[in-house]
Amino acid sequence: MQLYSYFRSSASYRVRIALNLKGIDCEQVPVHLVKNGGEQFSELFKTVNPESLVPALVDDHEGQQIALSQSLAIMEYLEEKYPAQPLLPEDIADRAYVRALSLAIACDIHPINNLRILKYLSANFAVTDEQKNAWYRHWCELGLKTFEQRLEHDARRGLFCFGNQPGMADCCLIPQIYNAQRFQCDLSAMPIIMEINQRCLELDAFQRAAPAAQADAE
Repeated sequence: MQLYSYFRSSASYRVRIALNLKGIDCEQVPVHLVKNGGEQFSELFKTVNPESLVPALVDDHEGQQIALSQSLAIMEYLEEKYPAQPLLPEDIADRAYVRALSLAIACDIHPINNLRILKYLSANFAVTDEQKNAWYRHWCELGLKTFEQRLEHDARRGLFCFGNQPGMADCCLIPQIYNAQRFQCDLSAMPIIMEINQRCLELDAFQRAAPAAQADAE
């Protein structure tokens, strides 16, 4: 199994956490998103993922090599192939709830603050770095505030987003907080998610997945 990853990619970070939580050994192949015009655009990487995005997971399935893209699809694949140390709860309604939390980050917060979006703003609309960062902070703070409110009013929250074991929602939340802190978002009104973040960062699975712990970290 190989994971094509970039140390600071939050989508890659999610999958690294999931792999660690499940205890799955995986070779990491770094793909630098900035150097050389972006290695994700190379013809070699496009044979792995034509979308030119990380992460991508290559694995053997029924005697054939497959390549998977999209972080949540990869985590769902890992969940089904390696059901030990589950990322999702057993109950169907609870599973849908955890998926909704995960998708709120992966689909609502992250895409409009993705590197390629920020680069497009700079290149095509002549926004300054401060304007670009203000864009990031607005959407990230808005999304995380809503996430905080969902957790605040749901009795299924425990030590983590759902219950007392980290799962898929935590795999998505912690990388998003990492990015929010990089861009100096105001998270002071979000005590629940910050407590969960601190709790997760004390765990080995999250520490080994952190951007600074990766071989390609800069």
